[in-house]
Amino acid sequence: MKQILQEIGFNIGISVAGFFGSLILISKKRKNNLKTTFFAIVTGVASANYITPIIIDITRMDNKYEMSVAFVLGFLGVKGVEFFSEYLMDKLDKNVNNTDSQ
Repeated sequence: MKQILQEIGFNIGISVAGFFGSLILISKKRKNNLKTTFFAIVTGVASANYITPIIIDITRMDNKYEMSVAFVLGFLGVKGVEFFSEYLMDKLDKNVNNTDSQ
């Protein structure tokens, strides 16, 4: 089972950290229904699982902080994905503009 999950890019440790981060987010919200709770958990786990390695690589952070980053991304959920994608787009725009002006 673990091998199958790894083949599809699913890191159990990172996903568990993201799961607990998303649970804290859910506990802070006043109005929860089953749909928003499920969505918050899925987006928290997915963003932690798939974005944590990118953040660790781009920031050249030590891998010992991987679970902490995953926890924060799980907590941020969709907002974390939005923030990170805006950051990347700004960085790409600056690189494109710098190469165009040279």
